[in-house]
Amino acid sequence: TLFRSMETPGVELVRSLKVYGYEDARHGGHFEVHFNNVQVPSSNIILGEGRGFEIAQGRLGPGRIHHCMRTIGLAEQALQIMCERAGQRETFGKKLYEHEVVAHWIAENRIAIEQARLLTLKAAKSIDRDRKS
Repeated sequence: TLFRSMETPGVELVRSLKVYGYEDARHGGHFEVHFNNVQVPSSNIILGEGRGFEIAQGRLGPGRIHHCMRTIGLAEQALQIMCERAGQRETFGKKLYEHEVVAHWIAENRIAIEQARLLTLKAAKSIDRDRKS
């Protein structure tokens, strides 16, 4: 794995990429990057030749946890909107949440979000434990 400045001749930021619908280029974000005949001195090799995948995986694990938590937050918002709507709308003379099937959908979604949250926290704890050892 080689490290080189983004100002190096031949390094081109092609476009910013959305991740889970977020445009986060202003925070550094994610980009499609092209390397066109980039020259890199051997002194810029990180950890040694052939260890690029290891370095990338070390960065991707925590990044994936971050994206999981963002997605869980979106799911929480969607559930909140669903519950608000179920409390506002009436069909057949009663609120939507009073219909058994709708109450079941809400409960299933609450369970699914909680399962995802707990699995994500377990994965994050595992990553933290592995980094300490």
